[in-house]
Amino acid sequence: MAFEKLSHSIQELNENVQALVQSNAEYYKLKAFKSGMKGATSLVLILLVGFFVIFAVMLLSVALAIVISEAIGSPSSGYFIVGGFYLLVGILIFIFGKGPIEKLMLTKISKSVFKESNDL
Repeated sequence: MAFEKLSHSIQELNENVQALVQSNAEYYKLKAFKSGMKGATSLVLILLVGFFVIFAVMLLSVALAIVISEAIGSPSSGYFIVGGFYLLVGILIFIFGKGPIEKLMLTKISKSVFKESNDL
């Protein structure tokens, strides 16, 4: 009689442990899916905004180059001035921008990834 109760208790314990393992696996799959989707939607949003910002900057740069060219009186000088400005900014970012950009990205991404929410 005692052996049957012990056997039944061990069988219930085994079933409960299997249910716990399965529910934990489902929870972590759901949590990984949520994190992946947050990253994917953030990437799509950044790409869309980046595309439109780059397009706007290109159009404004052409307009500025035309204005500078007309003010100076040389048709191509405005384009060279605007191109040189962007080249200078690019070189400065390459030389001095790695640390601040890395720090900014690390803080933004870590806040997004490690933010605890009550959804899960």
